[in-house]
Formats: sequence, C-alpha cells, structure tokens
Amino acid sequence: MGKLIVSLSPHAHGTDTVERNMYGVIIALLPALLVSFFYFGIGSAIVCATSVAACVFFEWAINKYMLKNPRTTVCDGSAVLTGLLLGFNMPSNLPIWIIIIGALFAIGVAKMTFGGLGCNLFNPALVGRAALLVAFPAQMTSWPKAGQLTNYLDAETGATPLYIMKQAIKDGDVSKLNQLPDSLSLLLGDHSLAGGAGALGEVCALALLLGLAYMLWKKIITWHIPVSILGTVFVFSGLLHVANPVYANPIAVLLSGGLMLGAIFMATDYVTSPMTAKGQIIYGVAIGFLTVVIRNWGAYPEGMSFAILIMNAFTPLINNYVKPKRFGEVPAKK
Repeated sequence: MGKLIVSLSPHAHGTDTVERNMYGVIIALLPALLVSFFYFGIGSAIVCATSVAACVFFEWAINKYMLKNPRTTVCDGSAVLTGLLLGFNMPSNLPIWIIIIGALFAIGVAKMTFGGLGCNLFNPALVGRAALLVAFPAQMTSWPKAGQLTNYLDAETGATPLYIMKQAIKDGDVSKLNQLPDSLSLLLGDHSLAGGAGALGEVCALALLLGLAYMLWKKIITWHIPVSILGTVFVFSGLLHVANPVYANPIAVLLSGGLMLGAIFMATDYVTSPMTAKGQIIYGVAIGFLTVVIRNWGAYPEGMSFAILIMNAFTPLINNYVKPKRFGEVPAKK
C-alpha cells in the first residue's frame, strides 16, 4: 500500500498574474476614460496624463534611489492603475502641481512606505485624494460643467447632484431636489446638468457598469463587494426616502457622485479588501452604510472615499474573524 504524501502549497497553478489583473482593470476603465475625454476634453487629458506619469515616476524613483531595489515594478501596471484612479477622483480643472502632490502621497506615502504592492493597508489612490481634499479643499471641490472641451484652468464650475442633495437635506426643502437631472441623464452623464458634472471618473455610470461587466466576465473580481455596496446604499437610502422625501430617491443616489466608481474599482482592490466571500460582503455592507451616513450627515457631500478608507483599516480584523475552516480541522471540545 502506497504512502499518501502531502506536499507544501501551492498545489495548483493558475493563469492569473499581477500584470494580467492590473491591465485588465485598466481596460475596464477605458469606457469611463473615453467618456471623460468626451465631456471634459483637454482638461481630462491633462489631469489623467499628469497623474499617471507622476505615479509611475515616483514609483520608479523610490524603488531606484530610496529602496535600492534592482527590480523595478513600474511595468506591472499597478502604478499606472493608481494614477488613472487618482485622476478619476479629481476635477478636470485641477492645476498640475496639485496633481503631482496627490501622486506623491498615493505612491510615496500610501504604497511604498508600507513596502510596495501587496503590503499597503489603504488604497493608494484614495489616500492621494483624501490628502488633496484636506490640503486643497477649494480646488478639489470646484467641479467644472461638462462640455467645455477646450477649457482647462478657466473652466466654468457649478453645483453637482450630490451638492444639491446635501442642500435639500440642510434646508429641509424637498423642492430643491427638482434641480437634479433625471435618471437617464445620470446614467449616461451629467452633460445636460446646469451645474458641475463631478470628478472625471464619475460622470457616466453606464461606462462604469460596462467596466464591471468586463471584470466579472474576465473573473478579475467577484460580485460580492460591488453588489453588497450598491445593494446596501439602495436599501438604506430608499428607507430614508420613504421616511422623509427630503432625502433623494435611491436611484438618483446610486447614479450620483463617486459611488459606482468606488464600489466597482476602488473597494475591490485586492490588497485592501477581505479575502473571503463572507468577509467581502461584510466589508461591502459596511462601506455602503457609511457612505449613506457620511453623504447625508457628514461635512462633505461625498462619502464613498472616506467609507472605503475606514473599512480598509478594518480589513485585517474581518479577515481574522471570517477565516475559512482549515481542511481536516476538528472543532475543539468545550
């Protein structure tokens, strides 16, 4: 009778690589990128190109001159993805020097300080955005109107749907919600809105949903995090709307601001999200709940970024709480 030999893991090899997944997410972002070019023109191109170039440069420079790492990681796509997501969280009229500072925080502080890819506790792009929002609140909350294709620093700005919702709650005036665009306009983009259209990556919910479909098809991510976030926001905001009409209807809430961008592309970051399906659902429900709370009662109209960063900090605890049962493990007798 032969012996059963159990070798060390891994026991099977897949086709997944860091490069494949990173560039897969970048491909999924292309529809939203093209839409941002269509609505913001030169402003979108300058912001996105500067953000990507700065993130790649800082990762290369820190690896080479500070960490003395002979193996560069700039070609694995992670720095490009961070730069693109950071650009997607900015207005299209942000000055170049502020974008570069945001990239330094994203790569130098949030990523490389912790040891590089796979070691960071917080999503680098969101750390960069949060740092800029605290340091330059006026510039980071000045939202240009869509359709000004050749304007950059001098683009005309206006109120976003989230700002309108916030003012309605603050003043207790339901009629202010009539200024919101219809659901179809929010789905396709705020080009018909008289006010500001928001950050580059949040202008068109449909483009982001196409990216979600692509990533699910390619099995780059699973449904657990985005669906749990969007479902929680829909239910919670729906209950608030039923209780008091001054809170916007849940469809408008889902399609406004950075909710889709955050739920699909930011919260699903491999490094900063839980590893198990159960943990991802807990994580997603908490993000959705916190987003609605911050949006309605916090200081800022948008709460998605802060909700994700808060739950990034809880990810190790969630992983510890919902650890999968080991193969062959027998529960200890009480």
